[in-house]
Amino acid sequence: MKKIVLAAIAVLSFGWANAQEQTAKGKWLIEANTAFGGADANVGNTSFHLSSRDGETEWGLGAEAGYFVANNLAVKAGLGYNDFGHSSNAFSYKVGAKYYLLNKFPLEASYTGASIKDANENPSYLGLQGGYAWFVGKNISIEPGLRYNITLNEDYGKDVFQLNIGFALHF
Repeated sequence: MKKIVLAAIAVLSFGWANAQEQTAKGKWLIEANTAFGGADANVGNTSFHLSSRDGETEWGLGAEAGYFVANNLAVKAGLGYNDFGHSSNAFSYKVGAKYYLLNKFPLEASYTGASIKDANENPSYLGLQGGYAWFVGKNISIEPGLRYNITLNEDYGKDVFQLNIGFALHF
C-alpha cells in the first residue's frame, strides 16, 4: 500500500511541475475549443462547432492564442468565422485574460464580439469561464470548462451558458 501511495504522489508531483513550467512567464498558448450551448451559443464564438437550426447547417472555425505576461497569467486574443446558412455569416473576435489557479484551474474573463453580414446590430458579450487543465503531455492540455456569456446588447441576443472542451498547445 505504501508503494502505491508513493507512486501516486510522484505522478501528481510530476504533473504539477510540468504544468508549472508550461504556464511560466514568457510562454505561448495556442488554443482551440468546442462549444455546446443554447441557440445563440455560436454567435460571436471563436470555437469549432457544427449544428443544425431550422433545417440549416451552421458551422464555425476559430482559434485563440495567448502570451504569459506573468507566471500563470496569459493575455489572449482569438478570431473565428461562423456560417449560419441563408447566406449569413460572421467574423468573431475575442480578447481577454486567462489565469491558471494552482497551475490546474484556468479562469478566464474575456470580451467577445462579432461582425455579422447585413446585421443592424452586432452582438458582444462579456464571458466568464472556469475549468480544469489536464496536461496529457509536456506541451498539450485538455481543458473542459463552463462559460457564461453576458450579453452587452439590449436588443440583440441573450445571455448564454456553454460547456467548452479546449485543446491547448503550450510553447
